[in-house]
Amino acid sequence: MTTLQLTARFVIHDGKLDEFKKVAKACMLSTKEKDTGTLQYDWYFNSDETECRVRETYVDSDAILAHIGNLGPLLGDLLAVSDFYPELYGAPSEALVNATAALKPKIYAHFQSL
Repeated sequence: MTTLQLTARFVIHDGKLDEFKKVAKACMLSTKEKDTGTLQYDWYFNSDETECRVRETYVDSDAILAHIGNLGPLLGDLLAVSDFYPELYGAPSEALVNATAALKPKIYAHFQSL
């Protein structure tokens, strides 16, 4: 199985919700226009909009690397207004692990599924 899933958890800094939403909309637009290997890209807020989760699915590790490259400075803009906690599910390539090491993703290996 080469498909990878990702949960991006953002804890939004106080007073930065409007800026976060503005950047989030730009991320969605970028993903729709540029990504070819993104299968799922869904954004969710908790009830008081202090946290956001993005549920993502990609065809493979190269698609995640392309997505990161396509977002470019938008990812930095998100990190400026929130704390970021990524979780990656599947078997990422060595290139993906190395490229995202500074983001400290938690990586979960597949065990079983229906």
